[in-house]
Amino acid sequence: MASRRTVSCAASCCSGSKGGRCGSSSVSCVVASFYRHFTRFDHDRIPRYSTFSRAFAAVPEEVVHRIHQRVVERARHEGVARGRKLRIDTTVVESNIHYPTDSTLLQDGVRVLTRAVQRLQAECGAGADRIVDRTRSTKHRVLEIARAAKAFTDGSRARLQEGYGKLLGIVRGVVRKAKEIVRGVDAGVTQVTGNALRVFASQARIDHFVPLVEKVIAQTTARIFGGDTRVADKIVSIFEEHTQIVRKGKAHKPTEFGHLVRIDEVENGIVSEYAVKHGNPADVDDFIPAVQQHKETFGHAPRMATADRGFFSAKNERVARELGVQNVVLPARGPLSVARKKLQKTRSFRRALRWRGGIEPRIGILKHRFGMVRQRSKGAAGFERDVGWSVVTQNLVTIARTKTKRRKAGGRR
Repeated sequence: MASRRTVSCAASCCSGSKGGRCGSSSVSCVVASFYRHFTRFDHDRIPRYSTFSRAFAAVPEEVVHRIHQRVVERARHEGVARGRKLRIDTTVVESNIHYPTDSTLLQDGVRVLTRAVQRLQAECGAGADRIVDRTRSTKHRVLEIARAAKAFTDGSRARLQEGYGKLLGIVRGVVRKAKEIVRGVDAGVTQVTGNALRVFASQARIDHFVPLVEKVIAQTTARIFGGDTRVADKIVSIFEEHTQIVRKGKAHKPTEFGHLVRIDEVENGIVSEYAVKHGNPADVDDFIPAVQQHKETFGHAPRMATADRGFFSAKNERVARELGVQNVVLPARGPLSVARKKLQKTRSFRRALRWRGGIEPRIGILKHRFGMVRQRSKGAAGFERDVGWSVVTQNLVTIARTKTKRRKAGGRR
């Protein structure tokens, strides 16, 4: 779709601006007019970007998944995706958060709770209890912690614990004061003189963030003063609390924050299925579900199914053959037997592995061309919805491109 600037240019041309032209070239005006006609915005006011964002956010993830299934069904009908071959891989899609450290998470909690309480107090009477803004002192403690964390001496370790002790004291005080003010409003001690809806919204925001900040306090105390680095259900963001820690063994990025996403691809670059995983499950557990989902989608098992060595197990090979897969191509891990070496050196096995490598650029296209590298919608539902839209858009473009190539090859218009 044309950019807002281009469409606005067309709007000025169509509305009869000076000389019938805008500041850009006439060619761009013609292109913009075409896009206005294509999007049916010929005479209507151009919607803002936020309007499109709210419209997409109103669509639940289940509907997006059904749209994806309909697109795949259309690809089958057009003969673009026959489901004879299947390749599977997983990748990490990041959430829209900053790099999580205990100090910055505590700072986020102070800032959000202080702002919410101040909005609540603005709707209350003059005699209402007030919260002290501690964001400035919190920033100073965070800077002290950052300086102390650069060294690994005993003195820096002591300064680090001292800085965290001061920071935790500030955060506990803010949480305690926020609870007291909310209790005063609920009990009727604090008189509400402003908009009641704003009061309810501020209370809901405080009730949402207080448990998250308390959990950050607990995990920070356990790590800094108890040495426990493996706290269960660790929070890495109080805004996107669904975000999980994923380690894929990458040298340049050993730890990523988001969700693991499984991508199933068939012929001609059509992504037949996607799945947002929770936690950091092993790839070996995803091979059979992918084959079963393929069988449900296409009505038959693929003739050939392949994935990298992370999906290998003897059970996966056996069950896949039982499901009807004729050629299961999974490179084994560890020391190989003589028979296994001979199998993996066969021409068909190596050809299938070369075809399997094509899913890596497909994932790169999904991430960097269709926006799946970092999901910016809020919440777990928004995360899954945006992943689905990226896959749907990629499939639509791939179907159109494949049909165009076929028309050109056949000499038909």
